[in-house]
Amino acid sequence: MTGRETILDVRGLRVRFRTLDGTVEAVKGIDIHVGAGETVAVVGESGSGKSQTMMAAMRLLASNGEASGTVDYRGRNLLELGKSDLNKVRGSKISMIFQEPMTSLDPLYTIGNQLIEPIRRHRGLGAAEARKEALKLLRLVRIPDPERRMKSYPYEMSGGQRQRVMIAMALANDPDILIADEPTTALDVTIQGEILTLLAELQQKLGMAIVFITHDLGIVRRFADRVYVMRSGEVVEEGETEALFSAPQHDYTKMLLAAEPTGSKDPPPPNAPVLLEGRNVEVTFRIGGGFLAGEPMLLRAVDRISVRLKRRQTIGIVGESGSGKSTLGRALLRLLPSDGVIRFDDKDISHADRQAMRPLRRELQLVFQDPFGSLSPRMTVGQVVTEGLLVHEPELSGRQRDQRAVEALREVGIDPNARNRYPHEFSGGQRQRIAIARAMILKPKVVVLDEPTSALDRSVQKQIVDLLRQLQAEHDLSYLFISHDLSVVRAMADYIIVMRQGKIVEEGPTEAIFDHPQDTYTQTLMAAAIDSTRFRASA
Repeated sequence: MTGRETILDVRGLRVRFRTLDGTVEAVKGIDIHVGAGETVAVVGESGSGKSQTMMAAMRLLASNGEASGTVDYRGRNLLELGKSDLNKVRGSKISMIFQEPMTSLDPLYTIGNQLIEPIRRHRGLGAAEARKEALKLLRLVRIPDPERRMKSYPYEMSGGQRQRVMIAMALANDPDILIADEPTTALDVTIQGEILTLLAELQQKLGMAIVFITHDLGIVRRFADRVYVMRSGEVVEEGETEALFSAPQHDYTKMLLAAEPTGSKDPPPPNAPVLLEGRNVEVTFRIGGGFLAGEPMLLRAVDRISVRLKRRQTIGIVGESGSGKSTLGRALLRLLPSDGVIRFDDKDISHADRQAMRPLRRELQLVFQDPFGSLSPRMTVGQVVTEGLLVHEPELSGRQRDQRAVEALREVGIDPNARNRYPHEFSGGQRQRIAIARAMILKPKVVVLDEPTSALDRSVQKQIVDLLRQLQAEHDLSYLFISHDLSVVRAMADYIIVMRQGKIVEEGPTEAIFDHPQDTYTQTLMAAAIDSTRFRASA
């Protein structure tokens, strides 16, 4: 902080929430300061209080939350400002961008309207001038064809484009401080790199300070000047980035730095049988069409792809959003109509109807990215885990099903005594374990894992990766592991398929793909990944 003017000084900040179970103290009297033009990272696992700290500083807490202490912005305590004075600071001098822009942008308004409104409100410009400023901002964040995009709605843009729009909105009034709350977690690795590079360039150009709230330590080491490490509402360590990464003092910081998925998977034996095979698989979707819309457009999401999955093998499928990787996984499980040949356990299932596939479903399981969305909120965890047994082993008694639930939950590290609780009562990592237990209770041969760790903290990711590898070894499982997180893929897979626009652009053993990629697109993916193994060794 030498030579930097302190523009945000948080002192003794406490955040409490009133709940039915009493008062929960989310932030416990912490101090944080930010200098002009500085990049500060606030890191920690989910529930550490890092987001609530900044939400409190912006006076954006939920209605049952309250904050105390001091949040000093250039000599004014934001916690004591009236609404009118606060709004002159919030959104103007201090702006915030959020993790998921689709929930932050209004789906009923065009991008142009959502950009123009804060410009007019804070800068008092007329409609024509505000529109010019909005176009300038879209060009600044490199949105292609900004004139046309001004008329677009959020759902018509990709995740990376929506995040760029959020950045443009945050920059609309030339802020002193930009707070970025997990701004790249939901994005593909190449888009992550583009967004982070863009933020760094904009910071240099505009001279603003950035506060990164994140659990991705690769981002922190690459971009932050200083780091605050939070745990259970407290700052347990702070310091200059390089010093903290090179010589962490607190055990929790050391754990975070060591939390990257590590190790590698050995390939299956050469004579291992092929369990699941796709030959020249195609999936085509009809888009649009109708009485007024004219002829529909055909989108080939998977374009003549062949894949062979052996017993105890893990094939990692990587690529950007829209590359067709999830569609391929569902097609191989016969969850989507497709052309080509699909064989499972040496049986042709290419044209198997729903009835014919039913007895095979227990052997072909799918684990989704978001367990909160895929677990029924109306069922207890015990009911969720045993639901498949009602279909595939109807002869079991209620007591037998309950015993199987106990065994499955214990195997994935969930206390079986919690099986009468509901999904919302568990953390994200625990819900993912429950989703895995639901699949494993049927004793499958093949499991398709679709982005199973992307929404999880690094420490929880490591636990899930270790669990999946353990289950694979114990039960001779074969995995199709779909992900855009290359560090997780490297730890999980022994073979990699790289997809782009529905096609395979490169495939091969994991080490060969990571260490010596041949295709330009694969090289771009690898270069865009922030390789956190660089700091594991020094930590």
